Amino acid sequence: MRDSRDAPARNAPASRRSFLALTGAAALTGAAALGAAGCGSAAGRGGAKTDTVRYQGWAGQVTPPELAADLGYLEGVKLEWVGNTISGPQDIQTAATGETDVGGAFNGAVVKLAAGGAPITAVISYYGTDKESYNGFYADADGPLRTARDLKGEKVGMNTLGGHAEAVLDVYLRGKGLSGKEAGQVQPLVVPPVNAEQSLRQGQIGVAALSGVLRDKARERGGLRELFNDYALLGAFSAGTYVIADRFLDRNPDTARAFVTGVARAVEWSRATPREEVVARMTEIVKRRKRNEDAAPLRYWRSYGVAGTGGRIAEKELAFWADWLADRGDIERDAVRVSGIYSNEFNGYRAARGRKGKGAR
Repeated sequence: MRDSRDAPARNAPASRRSFLALTGAAALTGAAALGAAGCGSAAGRGGAKTDTVRYQGWAGQVTPPELAADLGYLEGVKLEWVGNTISGPQDIQTAATGETDVGGAFNGAVVKLAAGGAPITAVISYYGTDKESYNGFYADADGPLRTARDLKGEKVGMNTLGGHAEAVLDVYLRGKGLSGKEAGQVQPLVVPPVNAEQSLRQGQIGVAALSGVLRDKARERGGLRELFNDYALLGAFSAGTYVIADRFLDRNPDTARAFVTGVARAVEWSRATPREEVVARMTEIVKRRKRNEDAAPLRYWRSYGVAGTGGRIAEKELAFWADWLADRGDIERDAVRVSGIYSNEFNGYRAARGRKGKGAR
């Protein structure tokens, strides 16, 4: 095992106030539950070493690993696409059980999976929230829903339970003074992202959590009121990490290092490159891979939202959600040692070198 597993715990879970102060290193998921995933064996490929990383993609999107591969940043590592996912929790479960080698999800889902005993390590932040890329919670502009207390008894549509949207909703409700019992009266409901706006406009749900192209297109059509968004609530932060099974890391450290460093370079390339150029490259990637996808929504892409240089993980980004899960009773407070569930050792990106040019290492 790596040193981070044997090191003593460094910090207690961060407070919400300390999270709001984050400015450094450090949308979205379907309906998979996390509880059973902790027993995943990460059996996967047996004992063989490999230079191939198996992963799941997202329909109509270009993930940082896919961008890294197209830019030539993976240095001999091959990506093997095994299908698409609509759920971050499901994605990291497949990595834990060995069906894939890497999976990405909201950090709260990563903490919960680790607390259940899954042998995984978070290795790099890959998405987050900033002024361009954020999750907004929308209601009918002419309706009565205006405050957190108005949401009691209402259904809030989101792409998964146990993921980013549900966590941010709960932080918002608690921050506005609702007790745990009162917050429990707000009903998170899984609604496929492409149906969320329609469900809201037809009155099937009271609030819809929207992000990216779906958010922007809904706003263009008008008639909606934004109640809050995660950027205004918590500031810029890296919200999700890629995890790799410990067995893969122990047997393939060089492959893991090349993969993580390449992803870091791609994140920085997307940050340093004019948006129009990034969108054009992503559009070509989607067209070339021929997965029967619509590339048109990519014109709404703004950023990956990763807060820290090269996607390096800050302990507070995981500790904040560990604290939140413990406060809710979803995990025991001592169920996970946050310092032991992530590692930056595979991330070879260096900020000083990165300033020399687009995507430089």
